[in-house]
Amino acid sequence: MRIGITCYPTYGGSGVVATELGIELAARGHEIHFISYAMPIRLNNASERISFHEVEVTTYPLFDHPPYALALATKMAEVAESASLDLLHVHYAIPHSVSALLARMMAAPRKLPFITTLHGTDITLVGSDRSYLPITRFSIEQSDGVTAISNYLRERTIREFEIKRSIDVIPNFVNCDLYKRSNDAKARAKFAPNGEPILMHLSNFRPVKRVTDAIEIFALVREKIPAKLVMIGDGPDRGAAEYVVRKKKLSKDVFFLGKQLTVQDKLGLADLFLLPSDEESFGLAALEAMACEVPVVATHVGGVPEVVTHGVDGYLFEPRDVPNAAKYALEILTRPDRGRMMGEMARVNARRRYCSNDIIPQYEAYYDKVLTSVRPTVAVGK
Repeated sequence: MRIGITCYPTYGGSGVVATELGIELAARGHEIHFISYAMPIRLNNASERISFHEVEVTTYPLFDHPPYALALATKMAEVAESASLDLLHVHYAIPHSVSALLARMMAAPRKLPFITTLHGTDITLVGSDRSYLPITRFSIEQSDGVTAISNYLRERTIREFEIKRSIDVIPNFVNCDLYKRSNDAKARAKFAPNGEPILMHLSNFRPVKRVTDAIEIFALVREKIPAKLVMIGDGPDRGAAEYVVRKKKLSKDVFFLGKQLTVQDKLGLADLFLLPSDEESFGLAALEAMACEVPVVATHVGGVPEVVTHGVDGYLFEPRDVPNAAKYALEILTRPDRGRMMGEMARVNARRRYCSNDIIPQYEAYYDKVLTSVRPTVAVGK
């Protein structure tokens, strides 16, 4: 198939999943065309089956804000024609699904179906804003196919937007061959020279991720045992997190690595992963850690309980309950095996439910289903 993928190219989960999906589909023989305003951050594996098309937005004094949605729709239609795309797959409803709808109309009478994948804040935050709700609902209803990354997000979308159409759940995934435990003693020693436990956090450092809570949890752990904390990512709350580190005199124990392209190299070194978010529609970072045999201490919100099983491969706590989170972290790290058995179970569960080898075929089957419904007489193939 020839598939156009649009996503935000930034460090958030929707962009990561969309990029990894494109890479996996290309590896399976499909032709992938990324359409966005910048190269997706994890699109670092060159493939002759992957192309990138930059959306250029011209600014005029007349416009307070560049008309990106219109420029994106135009580029989608251009790429669809020049590359003979079979379909568009947009990740994050606003504004991508609206742009895809316009591109479909521009392509008429040719059929150009589009699929919208809902990721979370497009529904829980942006879409639920009164000014965006009607257009979000309309673009979802007009999509030729709609998927959500968790049962939680599917049910919330149907409930809050009063959606009448079907929404299929295709969960986030991880390449289980790429994400695995690291035995690199030298790499561990860079963070923990004396063999201390290593805690990690990975996010885009937005307020909803509660990165300062990760620091507060670590501070309580550090009061009881020697430990190190590795913070991967960047964003608006990094300054606040660094301030808390300085205030609590933890600068020698906390490492801010910024954005990393190959996060699996770092996650595989951890003994514990912290995800103290106020809201998570799935918890992709937790899944990536679990695939690396790292137990997770995360908030009991959104779709996280679909990923982390309390007491089996990690622990769940209520948002902002820092003391309880620290208690769970210490319970894991002070075990004789430092939580290795729980980490092994985390990988077992990740492999059983969320490996890319199992999830990507679900997308392929969904593409076939949508194409058949739109063009029932056309045979679908790679």
